[in-house]
Amino acid sequence: METRVAVMSIIVEDTSSIESLNAILHEYRDYIIGRMGLPYKPKHINLISIALDAPQDVISALSGRIGNLEGVSVKAAFSK
Repeated sequence: METRVAVMSIIVEDTSSIESLNAILHEYRDYIIGRMGLPYKPKHINLISIALDAPQDVISALSGRIGNLEGVSVKAAFSK
């Protein structure tokens, strides 16, 4: 199956969702190229950037699962 490279930006505003988020990301670990997380204490949020190489439907499924978490926002940008 053809894969695409994508970056996913995640903003976590509800820290009670972090454990669930990490569990989801662990399930998709084979597709993750790299991950960077930054706590931003002045706003009490966490910023996470994920680089992926995966089929588009896998990236969309991951984005959907993350977006369903309470207090978590996600956006994905795909390569052509």
